[in-house]
Amino acid sequence: MKLRKVSAAAATALVLALTATACGGDGDGDSNGSGSGGGKTIKIGIKYDQPGLGLKEPDGSFSGFDVDVATYVAKELGYKPDQIEWVETKSADRENALSRGDVKMIAATYSITDERKQKVDFAGPYLLAHQDLLVKKDSDITKATDLNEKKLCSVAGSTSAQNVKDDFAPKAQLDQRGGYSECLAALQSGGVDALTTDDSILAGYAAQEQYKGQFKLAGLKLSNENYGIGVKKGDKATLDKVNAALEKMVSDKSWDKAVKENFGPANYKNEPAPKIGQIVQ
Repeated sequence: MKLRKVSAAAATALVLALTATACGGDGDGDSNGSGSGGGKTIKIGIKYDQPGLGLKEPDGSFSGFDVDVATYVAKELGYKPDQIEWVETKSADRENALSRGDVKMIAATYSITDERKQKVDFAGPYLLAHQDLLVKKDSDITKATDLNEKKLCSVAGSTSAQNVKDDFAPKAQLDQRGGYSECLAALQSGGVDALTTDDSILAGYAAQEQYKGQFKLAGLKLSNENYGIGVKKGDKATLDKVNAALEKMVSDKSWDKAVKENFGPANYKNEPAPKIGQIVQ
């Protein structure tokens, strides 16, 4: 009888083990989406304060071009929209968020640069933007050199303001804030004379209902900004899948639809969809 009891217990354990294996066979993703899809959730870093790109709405939902691109990519990786956990990722913390494993990927107006490629792998690019200036509607700033002796706002961790100071206006007074919304408030109040970042971001702000008619884009192409989706350095499996998803998004016209829906209201003149791996200097 004792032998029979032991055998029954062993059989039960074997059944439980096999059941666990069967249930977990295609659920290799974890809370960060570390598998190939099908896990519980995938954490994706975005901006929360960039209208038209990455914005947390009052009802808790998220909107913008980056959000639409990331949602499409996540779908191709096996995640439904309700399996995505959006994580606010500020410019200064993007590399750390990936290296710590806080997020699986980042789609947050993340320009591909040689310096950043030392720490992050980039899929894409999926959008070519250009650095520009946002100024008040009656501003006399029409070119970058006009910023000498003027206050120029950008966010910590962004290279935009420093680029202007280095290349165009060495006497510009840089004012770094925690987010673009803070820069916009300073511009509205007269605390700064201009806000600089990518034209896609600026267009989103200028198109907001509460700011319509107050600001204008200077229309300068001060740089080429190739937006990529950042993934952890060395994660080639995810990188390849994201690139494949981006190519599909362009080919099935979902990319065009997302551009129109998010930038159309601002009359933003976007560049054509870039080729994967094609960086415009």
